[in-house]
Amino acid sequence: MQSEPQKEHQWLQQLVGDWTYESECIMGPDQPAMTSQGKESVRALGGLWTVGEMECGMPDGSTGTMIMTLGFDPARNRFVGTFVGSMMSFLWSYDGELDAAEKMLTLNAEGPSFAGDGKMAKYQDIIEIKSANERTLSSQVLGEDGKWSRFMTATYKRK
Repeated sequence: MQSEPQKEHQWLQQLVGDWTYESECIMGPDQPAMTSQGKESVRALGGLWTVGEMECGMPDGSTGTMIMTLGFDPARNRFVGTFVGSMMSFLWSYDGELDAAEKMLTLNAEGPSFAGDGKMAKYQDIIEIKSANERTLSSQVLGEDGKWSRFMTATYKRK
């Protein structure tokens, strides 16, 4: 099965390269924001996928590593991907779409609730292209009140 890159695959190619990032994460309403810095290297896989490998400092002083894969499934007309991290045992699966301006990719996922109650919650990771050398990644969770609550924002700058 041979696939030809579509315009959506080409959109993903702008993520390819070496990046540094600074992030701010809010883990709870009564907790102070945590900041961290990291680096990411994104490579193309056959023009159809991107594979991003990230490293960042963890609160305990260790280094966390994460891998994000992104592609586009023409049969479903949806962006698809995965996310894993050295600090978690859950494999996140993405399903997403671009906004009309083709600047923002919203990736939907379902994963363990922050409440630690064994329930699942709906999440979104949102990649926004600011320029050829800057982008952001924001993460939010859907609350029981039906409102999205942003808990992490990272700003990436191309090396």
